[in-house]
Amino acid sequence: MALFNRKNNNAPSATATIAPAVDPALAALTGEYAIDPAHSSIGFTVRHAMVTNVRGSFGEHEGTLKLDGSDPANSTASLDVRIASIDTGIADRDGHLVSGDFFDAEKFPLMTFRSTHAEQLGGDTYRVTGDLTIKDVTRPLSIDLEFNGSATDVYGNERVGFEGSADILRSDWGLTWNAALETGGVMVSDKVKLGFDISAIKSAAAQA
Repeated sequence: MALFNRKNNNAPSATATIAPAVDPALAALTGEYAIDPAHSSIGFTVRHAMVTNVRGSFGEHEGTLKLDGSDPANSTASLDVRIASIDTGIADRDGHLVSGDFFDAEKFPLMTFRSTHAEQLGGDTYRVTGDLTIKDVTRPLSIDLEFNGSATDVYGNERVGFEGSADILRSDWGLTWNAALETGGVMVSDKVKLGFDISAIKSAAAQA
C-alpha cells in the first residue's frame, strides 16, 4: 500500500483532465501522528580511522507527522533530536562528540528537521525534503523513506511505519574536527549516513 498517489503513465490528453481516484485505505491514514521514541530509532554510521565504521544513535527524540491520505503532497514531518542523548557505546567518545569539538550540545542542544516537500520515487519509496538544522546551521536535506504500512497495535493504537536513510557531509553543518593518521588519511570521515526507523501513533482525536 502506497502512501502517495501514483502517477498515471497512461494519462489522457491535456484536453481531458481526470482526477485520480482516492484509495479509501490511504484516505483513512489522514491525521496527525506522534513519533513513538520507544519503537523508533535515529542513528548514524561514520567511517573511523579509514578502516572501520562507528555506529551510534540518539536516545531522546520527538516529532510529529501530519499525513494527508487524500492528497499526500500536503503531508509534513517534524523531528527534534536531543544531542546530549548520543550513544556510540563508549562513554569517552560520546563525551567528545557532545563537546565543543563536535556538536557543542550545551550551546546547541537540538538537531531538528522540518519537511518542505515530499514525492514518490516508485512503489512505496518516497523522498522527503526539508531543512536540517545542526549547531544553528540550516541546510536542505532529502531523506529516502520506505513506507512499511499501517496497523492497529494490541493497545488499539493506529500506527504507521517508515524507514530510510540519507548521506550528509558533516562539514556542511560545521562539524569539522579531525585528526591526521600517521599512515595517511584522517580519523573521522566527513561523510555520515543517517538512519531513520520510525513508528508513529495516530492521535486519539484523529482515531475517534
